[in-house]
Amino acid sequence: MTRPRLSAIAALSLIVAGCDTALPLSDLTEPQVSRRMEMAPPGAAPGTCWGKHITPAIVETATEQILLQPAEVTADGTLRHPAMYKTETHQAIVRERKETWFETPCDPTMTAEFIASLQRALQARGLYRGAVTGEMDSRTRAAVRKYQKPQGLDSGILSLAAARKLGLIAVPRTTG
Repeated sequence: MTRPRLSAIAALSLIVAGCDTALPLSDLTEPQVSRRMEMAPPGAAPGTCWGKHITPAIVETATEQILLQPAEVTADGTLRHPAMYKTETHQAIVRERKETWFETPCDPTMTAEFIASLQRALQARGLYRGAVTGEMDSRTRAAVRKYQKPQGLDSGILSLAAARKLGLIAVPRTTG
């Protein structure tokens, strides 16, 4: 680690340590649910709440040796000059960065009673092993992530689809 980077980390830790209202570690590692319309995906219905999961790009670095001058060998097999190579390094994006927007239950729904029901539903499926506290803590977020990951969403933010599948929110009826 270089000295400037180490100094920046040290300064940041001093700033965080001096705060009266320290953030839980889960707040630093899991993005918050977006509540403002300018933070929602295009075409989002008014009054809906959204979460966003970002999958970072995967970049591969390849190094190869390029022959500049072949080895020079005499007729009797003696090496006059060894081959000369140049090393080239290049990067390629293996997988693009991906943003996944998903609808979430809004704040009025996320009561302590709702979160306690969520914890019990995840507990019944063997995904949550903590106490039923009614708080969206790191254990609850980890259990939500475990539940949603097989469904294609690797996030600890509860999606509306997962809440419906868990039976916590009514599924809208289709007329017709």
